[in-house]
Amino acid sequence: MANTAISSEAYSQFQHFLEQAAGIVLGGNKQYLVDSRLSNIVAEEGISGLDELLFKVQGTGASRLRERVIDAMTTNETLWFRDSKPYQLLERVILPEFSRRPLRIWSAACSSGQEPYSINFTIDEFRQKNPAAAPAQIEIVATDLSPSMLESAKAGEYDAMSIARGLTEPHKQKFFTCKDQRWTVKPEYRRPVSFRKLNLQDSYSALGKFDIIFCRNVLIYFSTELKRDILDRMADALRPGGYLVLGSSESVNGYSEKYRTERHPQGVVFRPQGEADESSFQGR
Repeated sequence: MANTAISSEAYSQFQHFLEQAAGIVLGGNKQYLVDSRLSNIVAEEGISGLDELLFKVQGTGASRLRERVIDAMTTNETLWFRDSKPYQLLERVILPEFSRRPLRIWSAACSSGQEPYSINFTIDEFRQKNPAAAPAQIEIVATDLSPSMLESAKAGEYDAMSIARGLTEPHKQKFFTCKDQRWTVKPEYRRPVSFRKLNLQDSYSALGKFDIIFCRNVLIYFSTELKRDILDRMADALRPGGYLVLGSSESVNGYSEKYRTERHPQGVVFRPQGEADESSFQGR
């Protein structure tokens, strides 16, 4: 049986590795988390224990193993229409500003796809209620660090347990097909969503500009310096008049001066400094 004890030296080196590779700051005394996330890899790879794994993953020629470890450490549970208020903000505050205009949205750290699909479902419901005010064209770019999460999200296929988390029965019937207890997002609702691998520490220039960025419940895992860097670069990736939507416990305050804060009954959004004029929307 593999030894699951983690020495303080191996844990310290792994903390540094995870921050360099994925930007995640792993606090002290989180050995139990490392154990629970990586013990299956230890068994499957035939490694003697977690100490060996943590040292081996940092060696040369270990790209596949590194990918597996980062995947295991960065995969988080999610659900449909998580926290609900951001989707209320989208429908009641943001979408009315893009009447008959093309709309580009970035879902950062999209995990298994519930967020970008929930965004698209919300837009569809807005379109049904306000056909004359709907955006002219929708593009949703969803990114994540994990290849396995991206493959799952791209397929748009979920088991009964995943589908039950946050979806109403009308949502299930409208947006999904079901076969053998597997629920799949209908093609017409997958089509506007594209998935790409991206480490938030890397450049965003290839993604282009966006009208809305959803980056929720991600910044809490990063160092102060990396939070500042990500928020500043996301501000540069927003078109004039754009919106940044963060998690309910997250804020730009103290991290970036490139935004102004807007408070609404449905919640808080952050917008690039400076007023957008009508000309900024031309050519979208």
